[in-house]
Amino acid sequence: MNRRKTLLQLAVSLALGVSVWAVPLSAARAAEIELTYAFFAPAGTFPAKQMAHWAEEIKKRTNGKVEVKTFPGGALLGAREMYDGVTKGVADIGLGAPSYDPGRFPLTSGVSLPVGFPNATVASRTLWALTQEFKPKEFEQFKVIAMFTTEPGYIMSRTPVRNAADLKGMKLRAAGTGVPVLKALGAAPVGMPMPEVPQAVQTGVIDGTMTSREILKDFKLAETLKYVTDYPTVVVSFAAVMDKKRWDKLPADVRKVIEEMGPEMAVWTGQYHDKENVEGALQWAKKEQGLQIVPLATDERARWDAKLKPMEEEWVTEMTAKGLPAKKYMARLYELREQFEKQK
Repeated sequence: MNRRKTLLQLAVSLALGVSVWAVPLSAARAAEIELTYAFFAPAGTFPAKQMAHWAEEIKKRTNGKVEVKTFPGGALLGAREMYDGVTKGVADIGLGAPSYDPGRFPLTSGVSLPVGFPNATVASRTLWALTQEFKPKEFEQFKVIAMFTTEPGYIMSRTPVRNAADLKGMKLRAAGTGVPVLKALGAAPVGMPMPEVPQAVQTGVIDGTMTSREILKDFKLAETLKYVTDYPTVVVSFAAVMDKKRWDKLPADVRKVIEEMGPEMAVWTGQYHDKENVEGALQWAKKEQGLQIVPLATDERARWDAKLKPMEEEWVTEMTAKGLPAKKYMARLYELREQFEKQK
């Protein structure tokens, strides 16, 4: 009976012109290597979109040899334990934010200063190039497989901010290097988790926030924050890493594919964030919520720049005292920023 059934299947397959071995062999084929990839924020965020895209690409480019299981939303590791978790083997790959831990990533923190990045694409490419050139000691126990940033933070507020006088004493949520930026400009920075911001705005606890502008749509903040001041401030950096010992165990052909994808991911993620996240959010906010972009006069912009410049000077002095090539790092940062900005 079984033999007759097998012959019947063979006859049908031949009649249809299909290889009898194609389906069972393909279905049975399993990945030779499985990697876990952890991130602390939800799957809908742009860094999590990057990790999903990276997982798809590595599987495709290794012809199914590598399978990556992604764990967004802190399902495997939270923000604070991300890099230590990778070292301990909790996850093969961890995506964290060096901007939130400048003490651990001192040289890389230079990218999160107010240096005038125009968008996430330019900042992401600059961050990747700087890390490849300077090979900061802070990453010596890791293999960096991807790096990118948010777009620069912008002030989003209930009332328009056209000058320092409008900003004085304004309570704005900020994180990382955004806190000293707001202090230098005369505002009153308030630290709080991003999910708490909508209610804090509605209840008047804060007057707005300073971060990348996709949150206008993602958190529906354009319903209450009707003004965005057209002045880019600081980016938040992200780095996906593997422990060096785990990396060294990967086959040479797999390592080659991952290394080739590094610079590509900086471009892909930056462009995705700029075009899909930010542009889409701004268009929605303008059309549906009447959002207004508030320009700064040329002389006012120059005054704001002058107030923020000491942050960079202090950073260079501090990092130089630690024996880090801070001055060369910043000089190269500006060169790369200009180079990538021209390559639109």
